Amino acid sequence: MVTIYDVPADALIEEVAGRLEDRIEQPDWMAFAKSGQTRELPPQQDDFWYVRGASLLRKVAMNGPVGVDRLSTEYGGLKRGTNRYNVSGAHSDAGSKNIIRTLLQQLEEEGLVETAKGEGRRITAEGTSFLDNAASDVLADLDRPELERYA
Repeated sequence: MVTIYDVPADALIEEVAGRLEDRIEQPDWMAFAKSGQTRELPPQQDDFWYVRGASLLRKVAMNGPVGVDRLSTEYGGLKRGTNRYNVSGAHSDAGSKNIIRTLLQQLEEEGLVETAKGEGRRITAEGTSFLDNAASDVLADLDRPELERYA
């Protein structure tokens, strides 16, 4: 049985994002929202919502139960100030909690993630099956000899 640990993360996220396009819907406000305080503009990728959803699902599966605060620090970045003048040193800042919370709610409605009382979100059995099926399809499509031992 192939799991999410047996395939490269980028290939798995790409496959899961394609599958999530049929299951979740991008909100209208996403065209105007930044993905964090460290960003100057909204994301330019057309499939950003689905790629972030796939990445979130993978992170919850690997690190769950996990809360929105911890996930926002993982999606944060380095805040460097402005290009005009440096008034303070660089420090890290969190990613958008609204994007993460909305995506987790959509994944919950699909039955892939559930809320653990007082602990955060964790993956369900259906979510694990969904990710494992995607991982087995990714492994079948990959042409990498070093991964043949998992087949």
